This record gives sequence, structure tokens and C-alpha cells, in this order.
Amino acid sequence: MGFGEYPAEYNPKIHGPYDPARYYGKADIPFGEVKLGELPGWLGRRSIAGIPGAVSRAFWRWQHKYVLPKKTNFAPYGQLVVGSMIFFYLINYGKMASHRNHK
Repeated sequence: MGFGEYPAEYNPKIHGPYDPARYYGKADIPFGEVKLGELPGWLGRRSIAGIPGAVSRAFWRWQHKYVLPKKTNFAPYGQLVVGSMIFFYLINYGKMASHRNHK
């Protein structure tokens, strides 16, 4: 799949309008249902190349749930503020740690 193309598994006659928040590939066993003996095979079916697609689908699910409805509430703005606070705390932690009051 190149940039700007639909996934190879997507068929508009079967799936209808394209939804970027949906995975069109073959469904696999959820992690919660994997038995300990099946874990190596389950992990072997995963690849690093699938991570950007999973992040993109999670982003679109968040967009569809919180940002794109006609009547949204404070939730997306609050999540953005809290996420920004955590991000800036983490990037400035080294500077703040040296200013602790030691007894």
C-alpha cells in the first residue's frame, strides 16, 4: 500500500464507504484470548511495519468519537490540555529534578 492508496484488503462492494478507523485485513485472535503455548506464533504474526497503521487507526477512532461529532463536549480539549501538560512535564523533568528541596 502506497501513500494515499486504499489497503489491498479493502473492497468497496463488500465494505461500503472507506473508514480509516477500521482494519480490513483478516481478523486475528485477540491478545486476551491467546494461550501461553500459542504466544510465540501470535507474536510471530506481528511486525514492526504494522505499528504506524495501528496508530493511525487509533487516531481516527479518537477523532470519530470525540472531535468529529456535530455536538462535541469539552473532552477533546481537556485531553489535549492534559496530554500537553504531561508532555511538557516529561521534557522538563531533568531541569526540575535539580531544584528539589533536600533536607
